[in-house]
Amino acid sequence: MACPVPILNRGDIDLNDPQFDRSFDAGDGRPVALAVNIMRLTAPNSGPLTFAGTNSYIVGTDTLAVIDPGPADEAHWQALLAAIGGRPVSHIFVSHTHRDHSPLATRLQQETGALTVAEGPHRASRPLHHGETNPLAESSDLDFRPDINAEHGARIAGDGWEIEVLHTPGHTANHAAFALRGPGDDGIVFSADHVMAWATTIIAPPDGSMQEFMASLDMLLERDDRIYYPGHGGPVRRPRQFVRALRSHRRMRESAVLARISKGDRTIAEMVATIYRDTDKRLHGAAALSVLAHIEDLVERGLVTTDGPPGLRNHYEPAS
Repeated sequence: MACPVPILNRGDIDLNDPQFDRSFDAGDGRPVALAVNIMRLTAPNSGPLTFAGTNSYIVGTDTLAVIDPGPADEAHWQALLAAIGGRPVSHIFVSHTHRDHSPLATRLQQETGALTVAEGPHRASRPLHHGETNPLAESSDLDFRPDINAEHGARIAGDGWEIEVLHTPGHTANHAAFALRGPGDDGIVFSADHVMAWATTIIAPPDGSMQEFMASLDMLLERDDRIYYPGHGGPVRRPRQFVRALRSHRRMRESAVLARISKGDRTIAEMVATIYRDTDKRLHGAAALSVLAHIEDLVERGLVTTDGPPGLRNHYEPAS
């Protein structure tokens, strides 16, 4: 789930500009071979927040692992079974519990007997405030419970492959990425919705946390990976440079929020109208949630003040 931004398509990545890339061949329902032991299958659930659709990945050659089986879509289910081709599946990895990623995990487990692996079941990054509702509640798969609650750094071995679990909270509290380990595989990370080439991911409280998202970016910067395969769109081919630029992009957005408050904007709606003036107004609701995520972090750091817990309808002032 992402928040679309203006797209650039130039060569090298500026350290302050992620240069999001929308060029992507979804395969029209057919599996796309990314390596000898990796196939990508894109679900037909394209939209403003899912781009061309959700990417499912099949890892292995004999006994397989499936990463993010995808939404409860019959066409995608049939395409997934066809791509598996009757081979045994030992593990099903779920990056997070939004309904475009996790629902088919249960059906695939029933079909194959595979173990499900995830950070944990769905949960919010913080409790609901009094009178607050979760705007993304209907997007969350509350039924999924993994067989294996994998800790950060846990390694799950299969037939000819090994996957390391990387906790990357921010988009959701239980978000994880998966690093493929082994000869020829080191440096490949399935980054799900944490880092995507086509757009920034939406951070929507209370499910999401900007503070956790930025910390997760810092964790990835400590690694030396060579390619990310994300949950939507095409690969991130220069991960460390892209993540540095993405972090700078978020800091610039934070600065824009602070600037609007210093210039007299007192509500999130006022800030969104200016900061996202070039973004489709149908996406302003998602943009408002991202601004709220920034403001929650700014309030916690003592840079912005408000009465009570931060919310979409609060009035905000610069800290004195």
